[in-house]
Amino acid sequence: MVKKYLYWRLKGEIFIPIINTSQGVGGILNSFKGLMNGVEKITFVGTPGFCTPFAELLGFVVRDRKLVFIPNMDFEKARSISMTPEGMQLGEPTDAHADAVVLLGGLAMPKIGSGPEKAKEIVKKVLDGSEKQKIIGVCFQSMFMQQKWDEVINFDYIINAELAVEVLES
Repeated sequence: MVKKYLYWRLKGEIFIPIINTSQGVGGILNSFKGLMNGVEKITFVGTPGFCTPFAELLGFVVRDRKLVFIPNMDFEKARSISMTPEGMQLGEPTDAHADAVVLLGGLAMPKIGSGPEKAKEIVKKVLDGSEKQKIIGVCFQSMFMQQKWDEVINFDYIINAELAVEVLES
């Protein structure tokens, strides 16, 4: 029997199977929630403004866990993310050490100027002392692969979403 897989380039010339496909925001959120099984604390790393709402959105489906956001890979500026009556919000300064680190694709955008080497250092710092040590990437339009972050960072999983946009005139 021949197994049929969809493949994605990861880590140079090594190909790995795509384990799940879905569509829409619900597909992103359900995929993310499934990857967080067994994780007690999650730290998101991204750019303020662009990535913050994605951390809050992803955090909503795992709001029963401890959540943290690190802006611009500045470990000392980590803030809690918590559910409030107004929705998911950044809160007080907190310890960023966690069981899982989620790198958000805005970091890899060329105009941001962040490099995967610095992100790898932050990942190491966030996961220091954790036994679980999950590294997740969440990006749009294959940003981590286009910028070759997948060749520097040993992601356990990457959630990649492709967007189609239509503007309708009525």
